[in-house]
Amino acid sequence: MLWTIVIVLLVLWLLGLLGSVGGAAIHFLLVLAVIILLVQLLRGRSSAG
Repeated sequence: MLWTIVIVLLVLWLLGLLGSVGGAAIHFLLVLAVIILLVQLLRGRSSAG
């Protein structure tokens, strides 16, 4: 589910770059999603080892 959210936000971000849709909210959500993704990946690796 997290990957789906990241993909959707990336698409919206690209649309925002091309057509100015969404403004700063899309950029904020994209950064937030990337941070959450990194935290999930780091937690997964640290608990596996």
